[in-house]
Amino acid sequence: MLDTLARRLIDPPLNRLGRGLAARGVTANRVTLAGLTLGLIAALTIALGAPGLALVPLLASRLADGLDGAVARATRKTDFGGYLDIWSDFLFYGAVPFAFAILDAGNATAAAFLLLSFYVNGTSFLGFSTMAEKRGLQTSAQGQKSLYYSAGLLEGTETIVFFVLLCLLPGWFIPLAYGFGTLCFVTATARILNARHILTD
Repeated sequence: MLDTLARRLIDPPLNRLGRGLAARGVTANRVTLAGLTLGLIAALTIALGAPGLALVPLLASRLADGLDGAVARATRKTDFGGYLDIWSDFLFYGAVPFAFAILDAGNATAAAFLLLSFYVNGTSFLGFSTMAEKRGLQTSAQGQKSLYYSAGLLEGTETIVFFVLLCLLPGWFIPLAYGFGTLCFVTATARILNARHILTD
C-alpha cells in the first residue's frame, strides 16, 4: 500500500548512489547478496537475544535491497538479477519470524502462523506475476522491477515497518504476528480476487 509513495521519496537518492557504485564497478548482484547477508545477520542477532541491536543490520539490509535495483538501472538489468533479488527477499522475510521462534519457544505457534501467511501471500504475488508476464502485462507503480508487482494492502514498506516494531517490542511478538499475518491473508485474498478479474477470459 505504501510502496508507491515510498518509491517516490527514495528512488531519486538511491538512483544517484546506484550510479556512483556502478561507476566504481560494483554489481547489482553483489549488492543483493550483501543485503541478504546483512538480513541474515539481523535474524541471527534476534535469535541470540538482542532484537534491538538487530535493527542496524536489518535496516542496512533493506537499504541494500533498494540499492541493488538502482545499480542495475545504472548498468544492465538481468533476469537472473531479478530472480536473485526476489529469492533473497523471501529468505530474509522467512528468517526473521524463525529467529523470533528461536528466541522464545513460546513464539513458535505465532511465528508458524506468520510464516504461513507469508507463504500464501507470496504465492498469490508470484503466481500472478507469472501469468502477467505470459500476457505481457506491465506496471511501474512500485518502481521499475524485473517482474510484475501487484499492489496490495501489505507490501515491502509495511513489512519493514512491522519488522522494526518486532525488534523494538519483542514482548509483543505474538499479538503483532497474529495481526500482521491476518492482514497478509486479507492481502492475498484481494490479490486472488483481482487475478480472477484480470485473468479470466
